[in-house]
Amino acid sequence: MRGAINHEMGLPVLRLRSISNSVILVLLAWSLLIVNDCSAFPSPDRQSQRLLGTQAQSPAILFRDKPFTPGHRDPYDHRLDSVGQDLEPLPFRNGNGATFQGPRNRDRERQNPDLVRPPSTDHGNMANMRWSFADSHIRIEEGGWTRQTTIRELPTSKQLAGVNMRLEKGVIRELHWHTEAEWAYILSGKLRVTALDTEGGSFMDDLEEGDLWYFPAGHPHSLQGLSPNGTEFLLIFDDGGFSEESTFILTDWLARTPKSVLSENFGLAPEIFDRIPKSEKYIFQGSLPSDIKKERPPGFKKSKYQFTHKMLEQEPLRTAGGEVRITDSTNFPVSKTVAAAHLRINPGAIREMHWHPNADEWSYFKKGRARVTIFAAEGTARTFDYVAGDVGIVPQNMGHFIENLSEEEPLEVLEIFRSDKFQDFSLFQWLGETPRRMVADHLFASDKEAADTFLKQIQSAEKEPIKGKFSTEA
Repeated sequence: MRGAINHEMGLPVLRLRSISNSVILVLLAWSLLIVNDCSAFPSPDRQSQRLLGTQAQSPAILFRDKPFTPGHRDPYDHRLDSVGQDLEPLPFRNGNGATFQGPRNRDRERQNPDLVRPPSTDHGNMANMRWSFADSHIRIEEGGWTRQTTIRELPTSKQLAGVNMRLEKGVIRELHWHTEAEWAYILSGKLRVTALDTEGGSFMDDLEEGDLWYFPAGHPHSLQGLSPNGTEFLLIFDDGGFSEESTFILTDWLARTPKSVLSENFGLAPEIFDRIPKSEKYIFQGSLPSDIKKERPPGFKKSKYQFTHKMLEQEPLRTAGGEVRITDSTNFPVSKTVAAAHLRINPGAIREMHWHPNADEWSYFKKGRARVTIFAAEGTARTFDYVAGDVGIVPQNMGHFIENLSEEEPLEVLEIFRSDKFQDFSLFQWLGETPRRMVADHLFASDKEAADTFLKQIQSAEKEPIKGKFSTEA
């Protein structure tokens, strides 16, 4: 009776040459399941097969259809996409827990299943590392808006602060400068930037989705929306205590300066300034710009610095699980205090276990859904779930991964750091470069077979930032 085992339907059914034998075996399997209470031992799903290999043929312990129930068992803490699978998270784990009886925010719970039912490996008292721009206050202006995530919204965001801004066509974020450096990524639409360097050189450029700019602290600049459908972008400042309200703005300064001083400064009669704005304009509808060459003022002196960069036009590092683009001072020289990586993680794939030795990671989730577990030493670990528009923090040197929860949708993430260089350490590479005996002594002292399998897997010792979807299927 030769055949192949097929777990697709949840039962180990043999494809046999004899139809009668097949029927007999199926009936026998069903009778055994009834005797042994199949509700306690459901058959393995594809995920557990991938992780357990041949072990997955033994009695399984995972419900795929009812994961948040008292009878559910999952000692391996598989990922669950409660949004994509339309599941209602409840605090049941491996036989423990109970239902909710009080008021609930079901939408928030579905976005954060690992807060409702944390993995069994979570432990300790770790601060919150997640914030959503959806929870940030929005300042609404003429033709645009702005909202921010700083240390006030997310206390763990100590090194960087983020601002999400939107400008309609022709709308200007007025001439201004900051105490902090400004790094930005265009999320959608087109934008014009202008700036002045410390040597009197002028800079102008038109940007689109995936492009960056960086203005060092104190450098005056402006932004204007060009896209018919508006322009939205993410601003990053190299101080978690930054506030968009503390910007140095042209109109605000002139409104707070005596007209007699303006007269002397510009060599004009004071009445010329009678009708200037009495307070800051901040974001306002401007006239539509023309071609950059026509916009250049008389005596235009081009800056020798390149304040913009086309990140998505970089040739990516392609891995089995997605693509990585890194932009820091090595390929964007002006960006001395902010480094970043753009990750595209394929469905079911994972940003490998790693840590950053030189800066906290400030992550912006642009698309998809993710699970991140942060290891903080001292037996402490905590898992967070993220959706598009969320911000995540991983403090410097804390181990973590980023897992795409979806089996269908790619995950896009920006990893951003207050540093001139992007640096990380790969757990896979570290163990592969460590003497084999020492690795075995650490992890598999009592299991030689597992040690041999593990050491063979890591022998390449090559970093692979995004791991492909693991499978033991033929």
